[in-house]
Amino acid sequence: MAYTSAAQPGPIEIDPDNVLNDGGSSLGDYGDELASFTTSLSPSVTNYPTENGRRYHAFRPGVYIMPNDEAEQERLDITHFLFKKALGDKLHLAPIPQSADIKILDIGTGTGIWAIEMGESYPTAEILGNDLSPVQPSWVPPNVKFEVDDVESAWAYAKPFDYIFCRYLCSAIKDWPGLVRSTFENIERGGWVEFQDFNLQYYSDDGTLKDESDTAKWVDILLDASRRNGREPSPGPLIEGWVKDAGFTNIRHKIVKLPIGPWAKDKQKKEVGLFNLVQILDGLEGFSYRLLTQVLGWELQEVDVLIAKVRKELKSKAVHAQIDMHIVWGQKPEA
Repeated sequence: MAYTSAAQPGPIEIDPDNVLNDGGSSLGDYGDELASFTTSLSPSVTNYPTENGRRYHAFRPGVYIMPNDEAEQERLDITHFLFKKALGDKLHLAPIPQSADIKILDIGTGTGIWAIEMGESYPTAEILGNDLSPVQPSWVPPNVKFEVDDVESAWAYAKPFDYIFCRYLCSAIKDWPGLVRSTFENIERGGWVEFQDFNLQYYSDDGTLKDESDTAKWVDILLDASRRNGREPSPGPLIEGWVKDAGFTNIRHKIVKLPIGPWAKDKQKKEVGLFNLVQILDGLEGFSYRLLTQVLGWELQEVDVLIAKVRKELKSKAVHAQIDMHIVWGQKPEA
């Protein structure tokens, strides 16, 4: 059985000037860079509940901690470009055929942006995206379709898929081994599966992210709350084992370091860091509200005070925080 484990990348080199563009100031925070950078279903599915000023999905309510409102949809699209940019403008790493009439499933499609771009890149493929929320656009390529579904329910597809893609479901899945087994059972022999997800444990190579910082404390609180909620917040390092246990072969595992902020010297890493900082700042409320108020019993005002401190720290150019992105792909045996 072919099997390649991932090697941990070396430290990211820090830009000594710590600026996004030539001539920029190296003092203060990332405010200027951020300012320039950010610029028919049943009522049971679309009757969205609202909590603490944010809108959440109605189908299987409470299963997913994040909102589904317009602000969250914009953040998800930014995260899509973060993943894509981190992979060198690639939508996937699994070696799926370019010209064949293949069937592709996008698990937890979100806004559908990955499925739509795949539909444009693979015009002869048939692409299906599923999600708890029907927030995807109606104008899509003719070979792309969307459905409302819970991927942890029993799968009932008439035909197997040639390629199954699953991205960014940290803190969303209760039974990861079961989900990976479902992909194995619903894929053609010789077909490929690919998972792209995070290890959400923030860290720094140079010690600038201190254990006593509000950001480090916030991350630890979130990870603990998500695990108390029964959903793993950092599936990235574990996916390789789940894919192997499910029966896939020819497994590959790639780890990519993602800076939080444009502090890296490398131009591509700098851009990735800016995407990452924006999506995290935009997601602070969504990441925190349900987990801290419902799981840990915090008052909303307490949550707002903490995330205000985290926002300030993350925008500081003195902190070189980062997270790891894990990409795992494998093939179902031909026989």
